Amino acid sequence: MDIQEFSDLMIEYGKEINIVFTEEQLQKFYQYMNMLIEWNEKINLTAIVEPKEIIIKHFIDSLTIVKFIEQDKFVIDIGTGAGFPGIPIKIVRQDLNITLLDSLNKRINFLNEVINNLGLKNITAIHARIEEFAKNKQYRETYDVATSRAVANLTTLSEYMLPMVKVKGTAICMKGAEIKEETSKSKNSIKLLGGKINKIEELTLPKSDYKRNLIIIDKISQTPNKYPRKPGIPSKDPLY
Repeated sequence: MDIQEFSDLMIEYGKEINIVFTEEQLQKFYQYMNMLIEWNEKINLTAIVEPKEIIIKHFIDSLTIVKFIEQDKFVIDIGTGAGFPGIPIKIVRQDLNITLLDSLNKRINFLNEVINNLGLKNITAIHARIEEFAKNKQYRETYDVATSRAVANLTTLSEYMLPMVKVKGTAICMKGAEIKEETSKSKNSIKLLGGKINKIEELTLPKSDYKRNLIIIDKISQTPNKYPRKPGIPSKDPLY
C-alpha cells in the first residue's frame, strides 16, 4: 500500500473517532506499519499483516481510548506486544509520558527500533513481567493511567493494572465484544484491588463489524501490597 492510499484511509477512519491527523503523524504511522510487517517475518508480532486490517484493528482501535486520557499524564501500557495501544497513542499525543511493558525481550527490541526510527520522545520500553514490575516501589502506584488491550480476562487484568495506578488514576481495559460475564465476575476483585468501574463504552470500529468494549475503572483506594501475586498465579487462580 502506498502512502497516499494509506493516508486517505487513516484520515477517513480517524474522522469516525474524532481524530484529525497531521502529515507528520501519518508519515510516522506509515513507517510503523511497514516496520511491523517487515519485523513480523522474523518474529511473531501480530497475526494481522494486511495493511487495511492493521489500520483498523491496530491503529484506529488503539486510538479509541485517547479521549479518556487527560493532558500531560503518565501512562503505562501493560502487555503492549507490538506496541498497541501505546505507540499509536504516543504518535498523536506528544504531551503524554508513556511506558511500554512486555515480558518478551524480542518485542522490546522491536519497540525500541520503532521509538528510535519514529523519533518519539518520553516513551520507554521495559522488559519485565507485570507481577514483578508492580512490586517495584519506584513504579508502583505512580501512573495516572494504565491501559491494556485484550491481555487477559478482566479479573486477572485488574490484578495486573490497578497496582500500577495512583489513587484517583484510571485503568482502561480494552476488550472484545462479549464482556457481560467477565465484568460480572470481576466486580469483587476490582473492589479488593482498590478500583471501581466508572463506565463501559461499547463501540464498533469504523467501516467494520468489529465490536469493542472499553472498561474504565477508577482507582479509589490503595491496592494491598500482596497484589499482584507471583508470576502466573493471577491467570491460573483469578480473584473471583
